[in-house]
Amino acid sequence: MVAITEDAIRSLAGYKGEGAPVTSCYVDVDGSRHVRWQDVLHSVQPLLREALQRHHGETSVCNDLQRIEEHLKGGIDRSRTRGLAIFSCSADGLWEVVELPVPVRTQVVVNHTPAVRQLELVVDEYERFGLLLADRQRARVLVYELGELVESDDVFDLLPRDEDHDNSTRPENVQAHRDEAVQQHLRHAAAAAFKVFKDHEFDRLIIGAPDDIAGDLESQLHPYLRERVVARCAISVGASDDEIRTAALAVEADVERQKEAEAVARLRDEVGAGRRGVAGLDDTLRALVERRVETLLVSSGYATPGWRCGSCAYVGRVGRTCPVCSTEMDAVDDVVEEAIEEALAQSCEVEICEGNADLDVLGRIGALLRY
Repeated sequence: MVAITEDAIRSLAGYKGEGAPVTSCYVDVDGSRHVRWQDVLHSVQPLLREALQRHHGETSVCNDLQRIEEHLKGGIDRSRTRGLAIFSCSADGLWEVVELPVPVRTQVVVNHTPAVRQLELVVDEYERFGLLLADRQRARVLVYELGELVESDDVFDLLPRDEDHDNSTRPENVQAHRDEAVQQHLRHAAAAAFKVFKDHEFDRLIIGAPDDIAGDLESQLHPYLRERVVARCAISVGASDDEIRTAALAVEADVERQKEAEAVARLRDEVGAGRRGVAGLDDTLRALVERRVETLLVSSGYATPGWRCGSCAYVGRVGRTCPVCSTEMDAVDDVVEEAIEEALAQSCEVEICEGNADLDVLGRIGALLRY
């Protein structure tokens, strides 16, 4: 079973079967939508049959589809798995199964390379992030990856009580003692967060704390963590694990949408000024062919047929003769998938944007350019 990482996705995107296509199968196995395993099978079997009809006579593909169906009939442990991604090329010995803690769209694709778009969307949408919750006595540090909790640490520092001071202690001194105890607690919380970060590094940190201590808490963080703070939230440190997870994922989704909006705004500005940006399918594919793309931006769900040259890897909307090497090209069901795979193979950043109207206006696809 393959770990779902950006490197693993890029490795899959760069894979090409020797003389046979690759069969990619995504299956939604979420128990909230498919209570019985039989329901899962009923959702994917028509797609497997359709692929078999389309590729009847291609021995490797037929073997792929049969092996995938047999694997699914065997069932899986769904306690932590809500999505499956299976990649097979029998002629070349490829067989990789990725179990995901998040759902995917059930889909079967037969192509010259693995269809990795849904995996890229999962990694893009569910990046690893940290959550630091605190009040004046307790703190929790949590790390989420693919929507699941992968690490947790608790800190508790008891505040001084009134009976801990005799009547001779001045009230202002009592308050100063308490304030110092709170500051010490925040230092402990920040130290715990940095310890967790060193063991489970993340790119984003969300802070949840009352307004009167949130600023002090952030100031106590190690510089590596301060530069990763992307949002504050109103999640209580005493909330249940389920409440924390739900609220944290909602905040993280908002952060991701903001990141996408900023990238699209930059694209819009670059295109408008005629600088390092292109928009629309034709111009974006051309920039990919010319290897000028730094970041590829695609509207989630955008798909359209096109062409790919097996000789020089040219991808375009119009065929049949390759404009680069004059070879006869192959028709592909989704040239946007081809663009994503080509971008990953070129080590470009790929941003799949959810519901961004500005990107839709630009043609649902665009690229920020290296030059």
